[in-house]
Amino acid sequence: MSNALALTIRVVVVAVSLWIATLIVPGIDNTAGTTSSRIGTLVVVALIFGLVNAVLKPLIKVVGCPFYILTLGLIGLVVNALLFLLVGYIAEGIGLPFTVGGFGAAFFGAIVVAVVGFVLHVLIPDRLDQR
Repeated sequence: MSNALALTIRVVVVAVSLWIATLIVPGIDNTAGTTSSRIGTLVVVALIFGLVNAVLKPLIKVVGCPFYILTLGLIGLVVNALLFLLVGYIAEGIGLPFTVGGFGAAFFGAIVVAVVGFVLHVLIPDRLDQR
């Protein structure tokens, strides 16, 4: 399988995870008008989410390594929430109708996205999801 297909599958998984987060977490909203614009918004936010996690998360883990050790990894929940909040601010900043209404929404939204993403990646055959 090609890398483009694997990347597409990852973006779709994150987009679906974000959609589920908008459904069950108060404070995370996709206010686009039509169904197609909602899907487009989720795909663009999923791309932003992937870029933020690919660029910032490794840097934060290296710099914050002592905090990860000291808190037995629980600081990762806070880091994920802050990165999710950043994604919401970036999306709003570029004019997307996707909002994250504060740290609490970001905290639970990050958990939902992680759990749903994990479940979807488990369900997708390995030959399609080359991670």
